[in-house]
This record gives sequence, C-alpha cells and structure tokens, in this order.
Amino acid sequence: MKNNPLVSVIVTTKNSANSLQACLESIKSQSYKNIELIVVDNNSIDDTREIAKRYTKHLYIAGPERSAQRNLGAKKANGEYLLFIDSDMILTVDVIKCCVSTIKLQKVGGIIIPEESIGDGFWAKCKKLERSYYVGNEFIEAARFFPKQKFKIIGGFDEHLTGPEDWDLSQRVKERFGVSRIHEYILHDEGKLSLIPLLKKKYYYSKKINEYIKKTDNKDNLIKQFSLIERYKIFMSQPKIILKYPLLWVGMIFMKTCEFSVGAIGYLYSKSNLRKK
Repeated sequence: MKNNPLVSVIVTTKNSANSLQACLESIKSQSYKNIELIVVDNNSIDDTREIAKRYTKHLYIAGPERSAQRNLGAKKANGEYLLFIDSDMILTVDVIKCCVSTIKLQKVGGIIIPEESIGDGFWAKCKKLERSYYVGNEFIEAARFFPKQKFKIIGGFDEHLTGPEDWDLSQRVKERFGVSRIHEYILHDEGKLSLIPLLKKKYYYSKKINEYIKKTDNKDNLIKQFSLIERYKIFMSQPKIILKYPLLWVGMIFMKTCEFSVGAIGYLYSKSNLRKK
C-alpha cells in the first residue's frame, strides 16, 4: 500500500442524523479506496450513532466541543494522512485522491479543499453566493488534510478554541510546513437555512473568539477575518456577479451584516465577562 497510503477521515457529529448519511456515503464512494472512517460523536440524542455504525466500527464519544472531538479522532487514527470534515459536508468523488497526490508531490503540511454551499431556500442561496467569493482567499479558507506526523508536531487543534480552530491550525501549519490546495470541492449542505438559527450559531461561536484573538500574532489576518469592511470589499470585487444576481447579492450583504453585528455583541459580552472574572 506504499503508493496508496491509508487516509483516516475523521467526521465530527452532534445530532447530525439529517445530514450524516449523505456525508458518509460520499466517503464510501471516493475514487481513492484505502480509507479508514472514524466518527467522533458529541453525545447525540438522535439517530446519529445508529447511522454511523452502519458505515464504521470506529465510533467514539468525545466533547465538549469540536476541537476535542477531532484531536481524539486523530489519536485513534491509523492513517498516514488525516482528513477532518463536519457531518454536513459531502466530498466530491476525487477529493481524497487529489489530496494524496498533491501532498506527496509538494511535501507541504496541509491541503485546502474549496467549499461550495448547497441547500434549500433564499438564505441557503445567499450563503452559496457568499462562499463562492472565498475560493482562493486563504485567510478565509483553512486546510483540512494533513500528514499525521506533521499534525502531531504542530500540536493538533487548540481545544480552547471553538469556531476559529480551523483558522488557527491552518495558520500554524502554513507557517511551519506550508499549505497547498486542490481544485476538487467539498459540498457544504446548509439544509433549509433560516436566518435566526444562523445568527444564533454565529453568536455562540463569537463568544469564543477572544482566545483566538489573544493568541494570534498575525494582525493582518485578524483584520481580514473579522472586519466587515474587508468582507464588503470582497463582495464588491466582482460587479458582474452583482448585476447577475442582484436580489441574492443584497440578501447576502444583509445576512453577513447581521452575522457580524451579532458576532460583535457576542464578542463584547464575553470580553465583559472575562473582565468581571
């Protein structure tokens, strides 16, 4: 198996019954076949674990957040390479094959896989349009595929972070070993996306951002990641898209403005609590 090393795909779940089967089927259907599937669940109360057991015997329980789940999955993995995905992601058929061939050729520490949003309803279409702007923007995208040895050297995911842990790990890997990218896509299934649950999720993660800001030395990246003005610049960089999808573009701007506003409230609230403590 020297030319086709084992790849451990680590899927984190929490009440993921609605999306998990499509995710696991996409892993099973990869053109690259030497794959070990690991599911790490965070105490789901739906049928998540039953679905996972149909596809793998490697099912583990961990928490309290995604970073700890991923690190446990990495510890249990036997693969030479690690791929971390969420349960609402679907791999196009050649993703793993392209990751392996690219990382063997370029000898980097991580691979970025571009994402495309899919889903039902107006807000899902707005999210699809938003994500299309991020392809090629490395301060937004993050590596998901790593050689296990380099992942261990870098220390894995920071378990104090929830939300920006992908950015944090990818930046550390890039500084130490470099990152590259492939052109095959991950499909991110937003489902029937509604604005209020989306904002609640953003508020939850924003309360965890302070730790990331304190540990990050790259202030240019911070500005690009957390500045609404910088996002507006990206969204206005392609006038043809605005003219082609004017209603979706306006909806996307409204959605992103709401997300940033809620995020700012969550960040300030958590910072205030830290000062009191």
